[in-house]
Amino acid sequence: RPRALRHAAGMTATTLPTYPMKRDRPLDPPPGCGAFRAAGSLVRVQLDWDGSKVWLVTRYEDARAVLADTRFSSDFSKPGFPARLTSRPPGPGTFIRMDAPDHIRLRRLLMPELTRQRVEELRPAIQRIVDQLVDELPGSGPPVDLISRFALPLPSRVITELLGVPYEDHPFFYEITKVIGDQRQDDLEFRMKVRNQLWAYMDKLVRTKEAEPVDDLLSRLAQRREQAGVSHDEVVGMATLLIIAGYETVANQLGVGTVVLLEHPDQLAELRADPDLLPSAIEEIMRHQTVLDYGARRVATADVVVAGQFIRAGEGVVVVMSAANRDEREFPDPDRLDIHREVRENLAFGYGPHQCVGQLLARVQLRVAWETLFHRLPTLRLAVPLTDLPFRYDMF
Repeated sequence: RPRALRHAAGMTATTLPTYPMKRDRPLDPPPGCGAFRAAGSLVRVQLDWDGSKVWLVTRYEDARAVLADTRFSSDFSKPGFPARLTSRPPGPGTFIRMDAPDHIRLRRLLMPELTRQRVEELRPAIQRIVDQLVDELPGSGPPVDLISRFALPLPSRVITELLGVPYEDHPFFYEITKVIGDQRQDDLEFRMKVRNQLWAYMDKLVRTKEAEPVDDLLSRLAQRREQAGVSHDEVVGMATLLIIAGYETVANQLGVGTVVLLEHPDQLAELRADPDLLPSAIEEIMRHQTVLDYGARRVATADVVVAGQFIRAGEGVVVVMSAANRDEREFPDPDRLDIHREVRENLAFGYGPHQCVGQLLARVQLRVAWETLFHRLPTLRLAVPLTDLPFRYDMF
């Protein structure tokens, strides 16, 4: 058997598999993930940037178990957390890298802003932005770069409008998020400079909202923060997190989701004929094309047994959601895109206490974007073969 399978099955291996792994095909997870799932337990791997060893989770049931278990910490500062050596622990307000009670305290302040009712109130604004972007596409080509002309501008404009950020500053945010998300960038001093620039901008903006509140998310957070026991710096950190997390993720999902639909013209024709199929189709697209490619990182704070594997306190864990969403035990014939599939609960937005707080906003953006794009541009197609499309593999 291949070395990875020998090791995963508990036999001695002289060299651990390296993670992240390369993909054979851009629209499918690395084949090694399927081999790890078949092995039947967690797999010990070494991270490619520093050689540190972590447990890799690729099965759906195991992924849910780890993500729901509070004995696995999201805190960067905990010993054994699988962080890059060039990473600085997140600052105040970065609740996705915190455990309870701070995680709960900060998340609770934000959640009223991202309820179903609040997100639905944003739908007309999202539709307006999408319409404007689609209006501009025909005059830009053919061919048109859908990423730069549509997929990136849409979430950028939505999140800046939600927060009350002047949209004319969006080129600044694009460059900032590109640097922060780029895993090739090992210049610690440069990364810190960029983070500080983003922090300074958001700090100034939040102070403006505190002094002169208007009807936007940042103003409401600033007005409610003292009662919730949240500091000014924590609000700045939360705003910074929303800018980063709410931008590249939606843009990437729009990009690969559009490609995979164009590669399945029969199913796309069904969606054009019946837009009411879109909500379930979106769940299937997110399952099939899970953009959180790297995975969710955790460290055990106590001895834990997962899938029969003993994990010691202080050992790092990486949960590969893209692999778990292709688990044949949970999703029959998982490599096949099927917009009629009843996806019970995929892991595209994570699971457990850290499940993405902005998932409703992301879903609305995807629905409005695809419904409009494919209705307004019925002849939309790839300008080059799939094999000629450039894909990025250097970001989380």
